[in-house]
Amino acid sequence: MKNRYSIILLALAITLASCRKYVEIDQLSIRTLKYTSDFRNTMNNNTVLEGTFSYPILSGDDTEITDATRQNSLGDILSNVYTWAPKYTSESQSDGDWEKQYKTIYVCNQVLEGVLTSQNGTEAEKQKIYAEALVHRAYAYLILVNMYGKQYNGATAATDLGVPLLTTPNLYTKLNRAPVAEIYTQILKDLRTSVSRLPAIADYNVRPAKVSAYAIFAKTYLNMRDFNNAALYADSALSLQSGLLDLKTYENAAGTIPVRLSNPEIIFSKIANVALPAISISSDLLASLGTTDLRYKLFTDVGSRFRGQFSPSFTGRASIKYMINENNILNNGPTVPEMMLIKAECLARAGNTADAMALVNNLRIKRFTAANYTPLTAANASDALRMVIEEKRREFFGTGMRWFDQKRLNLDSDFALTKNRNFKGVDYTLQPNSNSYLYPIGDKYIILNPELEQNPR
Repeated sequence: MKNRYSIILLALAITLASCRKYVEIDQLSIRTLKYTSDFRNTMNNNTVLEGTFSYPILSGDDTEITDATRQNSLGDILSNVYTWAPKYTSESQSDGDWEKQYKTIYVCNQVLEGVLTSQNGTEAEKQKIYAEALVHRAYAYLILVNMYGKQYNGATAATDLGVPLLTTPNLYTKLNRAPVAEIYTQILKDLRTSVSRLPAIADYNVRPAKVSAYAIFAKTYLNMRDFNNAALYADSALSLQSGLLDLKTYENAAGTIPVRLSNPEIIFSKIANVALPAISISSDLLASLGTTDLRYKLFTDVGSRFRGQFSPSFTGRASIKYMINENNILNNGPTVPEMMLIKAECLARAGNTADAMALVNNLRIKRFTAANYTPLTAANASDALRMVIEEKRREFFGTGMRWFDQKRLNLDSDFALTKNRNFKGVDYTLQPNSNSYLYPIGDKYIILNPELEQNPR
């Protein structure tokens, strides 16, 4: 029998699958999910549920690895990701980003199937756990469809290939790829079902709440180019959480920046699967940042200063934000700044230049010392939109989020740009709307599941 869903999940089912459908007593040596507390503990497993993606960190144009030493230090998979290669993994290699999200989906599907009928818990707690699983699953699918599926386009989304849509913990379901539109429909359905069952703000930002559901709504609608709803949900998220770090406070004490659980900017804590050491920053982004921006001062450093922590050192400048105070943890989940910039983008697209720039400047004033801060001004809505996009790139460099913006902005002629890289003496080009914006699905999974169709290259 083909090993289908389980190859994605790395045999997670062995440790979690319930046996109660077969017998009425617990089998020895197997811990079944029976009590509400079992499902609560499952949803507290941040090792599984907090992870997001890493490959987009190398794909996006905010990263630029020109140093020969660094180029040679990349392994085969990461080299393929960086050069937008036709394939990233061999027949025997796993895709960490793919597996991480489907592992999350499997755990969530187990919870969704069993928590409402679990024992010894209150109805309110069961409903809350159920809703948390919906939010985690929705976010996992938003990541997957935007990595491996085509960019949402209303004209073609009903037929464009997305990713396998799994809504039960059945280990042997077929892995046919659902259309992009169907994936988005499921994301929105999960979020709508979750909201009424969640508290406004979570006790810990690793847990879903209304604010995180609203933030994912905003990201989803932005990708669908439904800018009215994206703005509305970004505003709903900001009405519940609007805290910003004032980087002036940390100018000479970067190590005191709050860790993610106490960071007022983090709406829903999600972290990269792998903290890539010293993420080299592209020259054009460094020029855009300038040297007076506190994000430059606090979150970047020259490669020669990594000696002793990363070996060997390298030329150029790199992002070090993930190194500051959390042992190589890189947060790339929804944040207050992201909601501000989503709302600002939608306002600019609607022709509301003044309000769009007010949001941009409300963020930027927290990113400069008073002596170095100058408000940005836009001549018109198009100019404002450009400034919003540039600010988002400056705010989130090194997180992988830029890749998703690159992909969706290909649908805007003003932002659809050709990207070029030189790697080990070979030139590589990424054209707007190229099939290289679709991550290849690992051959390992297709061999085991022939119905899983590969992306065109």
